[in-house]
Formats: sequence, structure tokens, C-alpha cells
Amino acid sequence: MAAAKEIALRRLSVRARSRTELARDLKSRDVPPEVAAEVLDRFSEVGLIDDGMFAAEWVESRGGRSGASRLRQELRLKGVAEEHIAEAIGARDEDADLTAARQLAARKTSSMSALDEVVRRRRLTAFLGRRGFSSSVIRRVVEEALAAEPEGFDD
Repeated sequence: MAAAKEIALRRLSVRARSRTELARDLKSRDVPPEVAAEVLDRFSEVGLIDDGMFAAEWVESRGGRSGASRLRQELRLKGVAEEHIAEAIGARDEDADLTAARQLAARKTSSMSALDEVVRRRRLTAFLGRRGFSSSVIRRVVEEALAAEPEGFDD
């Protein structure tokens, strides 16, 4: 039991983790399932593991560079329950995705000024799509970003 506690505490000292992540870590270290469950239950009781708080912190820390779709996918992979995911993503400001996408697009377009508009549009759309933004946000941000660029650099 002491070894299982030590493993879990060491993992938590690096960053917050979901209960599922810790359970996987303990299983990979050949900790018996009943011991792992006991340790994880105790950690939950004392507040060292809280999937709701973990999801909220994850969305807060990564929300500036990822869209809701990507955040949802990352949390699912970490084993966070859907109700915690919905609550964490639902707590975001309505315009959070739009703001984050605009900031990313502004940085990305500055490095693509020498490219043709069609290429810039395609690359920016793909970049924001990989970041998990919705198609409506991508469409709006790409149009804004390309319209904001100075004219006449294609000469």
C-alpha cells in the first residue's frame, strides 16, 4: 500500500491527474487492483484527486490554444467523466473559442505573408481545425484574419 501511495503522490507532484490516469499508472506498476482502488478512494476523500477540478483546470490552462472540441477529446482520453467535461467546457466564456482562434490566427498569418491567399487560407483553416475549433469559428476567423492583412504584398 505504501508503494502505491508513493507512486500516486509522485505522479501528482508533477501535475494534476484524473483518477483514471492514476489508476492506469498504478496498474502499469503492477499494483494489485484492490490496493489501487483503496489508495485512489483515500486520495479522493482528502481532495488529492478531483476529476471535476482537474477538468476545469485543464480547460483553463489549455483553452487559449485549443478549441472546445479538442479540449473535450483530451479530457476523454484522460478518463474524465462526461458530466465533468460538460461542466468544465460549459463554464468557458461563450467567446473563448473565438478569442483563442483569433490570437492563434494572428500569429500564424504573420508567418505566411509571402504566400498566395489561397495557400494562406488553406493552411490557416487546417491549423485551426487541428486545434479543435468549430467550422463556424474557423470560417469567421479566417475571413477576419485575411481581411486584416495589408493589401499589395502579392506584387
